[in-house]
Amino acid sequence: MITIRASDARGKGDRGWLKSRFTFSFADYQDPAFSGFRVLKVMNEDRIAPGEGFGPHAHRDMEIITVVLEGTLRHRDSLSGTHNVGPNEIQTMSVGTGVVHSETNASESEPVHLMQIWIEPSAEDFAPNYQQVGISPEQKRGKLCLLAAPPGSDGHPATTINQNARVYVADLAPRDVVQHPLGDGRHAWVQVMRGRARLNGHLLQEGDGAAVSDEELVSLAGPGDGRGEVLLFDLP
Repeated sequence: MITIRASDARGKGDRGWLKSRFTFSFADYQDPAFSGFRVLKVMNEDRIAPGEGFGPHAHRDMEIITVVLEGTLRHRDSLSGTHNVGPNEIQTMSVGTGVVHSETNASESEPVHLMQIWIEPSAEDFAPNYQQVGISPEQKRGKLCLLAAPPGSDGHPATTINQNARVYVADLAPRDVVQHPLGDGRHAWVQVMRGRARLNGHLLQEGDGAAVSDEELVSLAGPGDGRGEVLLFDLP
């Protein structure tokens, strides 16, 4: 079964300096029908104006993944200091027992466009951890690149998370097809970050997401023209 969450149906947030689209309930946007999917709790698409951002604030007991699409995000936290995160990088932070951090646009002239993803951990009170790894365009071009997975997973994940979930990215050209089998009792979420893509024959537009359950295989294909950059979550 595939249930599509259309881009235009997502929640909206506008603080002036921050424009957001919420796939799931978040902050002031609450939709009981979309309060996460399995252990995937947050899927926010944010655009932050030059020189602006979120001041210091605390999180605990969550696996937070950030994918920057355009621009540069400046991250500061009480655990690891200051980092700049740009396109073709994956930032993963296990906040566990608690982390105070801030997220701001590193540029005074250009906006930053990013995806912020929260995954519920398998238990509370893990030790906090910060990871930031570069992903070359070749690693995701026409194939699934494993961005995050539990420690000890096959496939050499770029970063590790405290949950039995796997996060992949693929950059698909018109004739590209990638397939991912789903094990018994597993589910998937697909999110199109840029362009368009086909999921088991269904055409997804930019910003669309889809829940996948009771399917043996997730098949992702590039659009008839252009490209599509897609996140795939394999979830318990």
